[in-house]
Amino acid sequence: MFNDPPLHTRVRRLIAGALNPRAIAEMEPGLIALVDRLLDDMQARGKTDIIEDFASAIPVEVIGNLLAIPHEDRAPLRGWSLAILGALEPFLSEDVQMRGERAVGEFLDYLRQLIADRRARPGDAERDVLTRLIEGEASGERLSEIELLQNCIFILNAGHETTTNLIGNGLELLLRFPEQRQRLIDEPALIKPAVEEFLRYESSNQLGNRRVTQDTEIDGVAIPEGALITLCIGAANRDPDVFVEPERLDIGRSPNRHLAFASGAHACVGLTLARLEGRIAIGRFLARFPNFAASGPAHRARRVRFRGFTSLPATLA
Repeated sequence: MFNDPPLHTRVRRLIAGALNPRAIAEMEPGLIALVDRLLDDMQARGKTDIIEDFASAIPVEVIGNLLAIPHEDRAPLRGWSLAILGALEPFLSEDVQMRGERAVGEFLDYLRQLIADRRARPGDAERDVLTRLIEGEASGERLSEIELLQNCIFILNAGHETTTNLIGNGLELLLRFPEQRQRLIDEPALIKPAVEEFLRYESSNQLGNRRVTQDTEIDGVAIPEGALITLCIGAANRDPDVFVEPERLDIGRSPNRHLAFASGAHACVGLTLARLEGRIAIGRFLARFPNFAASGPAHRARRVRFRGFTSLPATLA
């Protein structure tokens, strides 16, 4: 994330190779089975917290499968991710920073053992991202130990909270805009553009950062080489010069040139997988529970960089 080519290119090529279209297509049946199992559990209870019982459970399993983490070891993954991402906020307390540092340490300790086990007993490099990162080469080089460890942490963080937010935000928007919910019920094929509109309207990641590589000027403002700039993704996705009626949710919006996944060399490497998770999770939830309703107040996470909910209680009848 914090490198430009050639370092960025070498590492990204290895990760992207493990998330090629064929590999993602092979994930779809397992993802459908996971979503249906979660829906069955919620239906049996009759009420749920959409975030805790559904939206956050899906990416934990997907990432666990990507890295081939044993199921019995997955319980701490969400807590580690939330603590680490919390420490990436523009303003944070010493306590939040310490929790993030502690989570990084605990995850690194776990990963060192996991990597040692995988080196001794390699998995299928076509499906096991960790084995692919261990064994793969780009430009004649393999990842160093620190690159390997840090990019495993990156995969956890990049794929967890943002996807949780996509699913949670999408379902909350369907509660907030019942006419759009009915439209999607009537035309389930709209799930693909609907996910793109959820990404635009409530961008899971609101902020990005870039370092200026040469003196430049934007709208008459001089920006010197080396300056750190914060990109307001959420604002860009409501730009009235790009989007007609940007404050209106339109699940059929086309074109929809949002920046939820950024762009260029640093575009989200897992964007195809995230879109698949969003389409399957939201589409199958709505098909099973078309009349779901809020059963209490929704609680937003108190963050600036990431936009989503910590709780979204609902009845499913």
